[in-house]
Amino acid sequence: MIDERRLVDLAIRLVSTPSFTGSEEECARVLARELEDLGLQVMWQQVEEGRANVVGTWPGDGGPTLMFNGHTDTSYSGEEPWLRDIPGFRPEGFERDGRIYGLGVSNMKGALACYVEAVRSLMEDGARLRGDVMIAAVCGEIEKTQQGEAQGAEYRGYAAGSRYLVGHGGAADVCILGEPTENKLVLAHFGTLWLRLRVQGPFVHTAFSMGRIEENSIVKMRGVIDRALEFLPEWEREMSYGDVPGVGNIGAVQGGFGWRASRTPHATDLFLDLRVPPDVPMADARRKALEFARGLEGVEAEVYVTAPGAEIDENSPVVGAVAEAHEEVFGSVPERDVTRWFSDASVLSRYGIATLNYGTSSGLPDAELGENLEIDGLVKTAEVYARAAQKICG
Repeated sequence: MIDERRLVDLAIRLVSTPSFTGSEEECARVLARELEDLGLQVMWQQVEEGRANVVGTWPGDGGPTLMFNGHTDTSYSGEEPWLRDIPGFRPEGFERDGRIYGLGVSNMKGALACYVEAVRSLMEDGARLRGDVMIAAVCGEIEKTQQGEAQGAEYRGYAAGSRYLVGHGGAADVCILGEPTENKLVLAHFGTLWLRLRVQGPFVHTAFSMGRIEENSIVKMRGVIDRALEFLPEWEREMSYGDVPGVGNIGAVQGGFGWRASRTPHATDLFLDLRVPPDVPMADARRKALEFARGLEGVEAEVYVTAPGAEIDENSPVVGAVAEAHEEVFGSVPERDVTRWFSDASVLSRYGIATLNYGTSSGLPDAELGENLEIDGLVKTAEVYARAAQKICG
């Protein structure tokens, strides 16, 4: 039996423990204490200073092993000037009118609380499972990477924690990953390739730049942006997955120094996020991206992120178990989905762990209030997790 009050209290405690990418250790400690109190075998993985994974295992007796996987890092710190006045983007959880508000509640501390409560309810109900159940709380999943002067742990995302997990004992047969999916079964998601394009120009004082505006690297980038805008629709057509079209984005432009506008910029960079379907080899995607880039005169190109997508067979036992459990709890057959966001399924699936993304809402029904989740949805999702564990582990 899922205990709503216990689930809500844990979710609020997790939200109220700041864990921006690079500083996830304290949140891992909160979960370690919960897993120890639950009587699980707890393994601490120190990924790097200030960052850790924690894995709790409920031992079975030789049946299939199920992993519940979730990341502790949040998309923002809550101190961003454009977010810090929005309550749902603060690392301060609270309950109001049947919802939980706070940074990370949907992505994905609510799911972590659901995992704990699902296992606790099974144990309290006297369930005996043949297979192991693992709860893995990992650092460093958020889509970000080190680049240029942006160096350090706060930029090491894209499955940094799950890569460490699977290399240090985190093996399982199947995994349920509670990313916010609106309680749909995500059978596939895209990966991504990030491409940097650079044009250079003279670095001279404004006083001596007369007549040289076309040499300015920012001005030269204008033509590159036009070419990129022509290229993106072509990428989106060729990088489709079934009837789901691909997608690309111009993510950033950097050039010059705002604190020294008296100089022309020596270089300007354009950054593209090109989503790659899970059935396209990353080497093929890289070739296509660089073929475009190398066809641009006077442009230097660099691929600096390659994060593959993931897919799972509709006939996988974890898909059937979650679908059946969802129907029992919600009274309807769950929808299937393909998404263009990234998850740690990218890494887990490459270690032979069949991984299904299934979780509650994306948590942004009201942009003015930030992340928030309906409590009833969390309770039902935890019940689905508990039932699925029984079906998978026996």
